[in-house]
Amino acid sequence: MGLNLYMVGVIVEDMGRAVEFYRRLGVAIPEGSEQQGHVPIKMGELTFFLTTKRFNAKWDPARTDAAGGYRIILEFYLETRAAVDAKYAELIGYGYQAHVAPYETTFDAYFAMVDDPDGNTILLSA
Repeated sequence: MGLNLYMVGVIVEDMGRAVEFYRRLGVAIPEGSEQQGHVPIKMGELTFFLTTKRFNAKWDPARTDAAGGYRIILEFYLETRAAVDAKYAELIGYGYQAHVAPYETTFDAYFAMVDDPDGNTILLSA
């Protein structure tokens, strides 16, 4: 079985403005989300999320305003931390740019990030 896309996230400047737009688009976003830093919305097998730059900086240790950065992030879920480590090492071995080496987040997730050839950050998680 191939790798499945787990989440698609959009990094937003203003959560209230983003929530308004995506609601008008037709996305069912819970009430009160305007004041949150991170809003996940389950859509079938996939989770779509909105996250502010400020909140994003909490879980991406390489993220700084000076570094510019990404506006969208694709998250691929792997079953184990060992699988994240192996996939990260494989991609770096092919010469792709590391964004962040594997690490444990403060909310007990395990992440690694690699930039694709166009500079889009890909999040590997377990």
